[in-house]
Order: sequence, then structure tokens, then C-alpha cells
Amino acid sequence: MSIDPGVTPRARFVIMYDRPSDVEAFERHYSEVHIPLAKQLPGLRRYTVSRDATPVIGEPYYLVVMLDWDDMEALGAAFGSEVGNRTAEDATTNLARYTTLRGMVVRLDDQ
Repeated sequence: MSIDPGVTPRARFVIMYDRPSDVEAFERHYSEVHIPLAKQLPGLRRYTVSRDATPVIGEPYYLVVMLDWDDMEALGAAFGSEVGNRTAEDATTNLARYTTLRGMVVRLDDQ
């Protein structure tokens, strides 16, 4: 993962996790397996994690994660890659046993 200060990311994948049923097991797997795997996603520019998100409307999430790419095509290529498939499978198989997770893809436009 390399960050080029001259490139403004235009695509983001946002994942929100509810509080895990087993916080210790979730955190261990997330930090030891999932993050290193996700950081191998092709074209990934930035990986950020927020543990202190304050809700304005609705209930708080335990964890909010944002992954940035240069554009929607790069994000799509990353998701369609072998690493992308392994990362998705890890989330739906291993992380989902501890928590509910939600994800969305957003295109970033300056206004």
C-alpha cells in the first residue's frame, strides 16, 4: 500500500461492525489475520479504522473502517482479485461469527 499525496482517492469502501459477541476473539482475528490480508488488496491507497465513532443518529458501531482507492475501477479490480475474494470470505466466514457487519461502496466527489 502506497499513498501518493498528489492523488485524491475517489472511491471508498466503508465497513461498519456492531459490538462483537466475543471482543477478544474478534480483535485477535481482525488484527492478526484480516487487516494484513486486506492491506494486500491491489491499488489500496489508505486503510483507516475508527473505534470511537460518535453516532449522530442511531446506535453506535463498534468499529468503522474505510478503505480508499484512486477510482471505482481500481476498487472493483481489487474486489475481483484473488486477495479480494479471500478478504471477503474471511469477513463473511470468520468475522461474521462474532458480529454483524455492513458495508457500502461510495464514490467520492468534491463539491
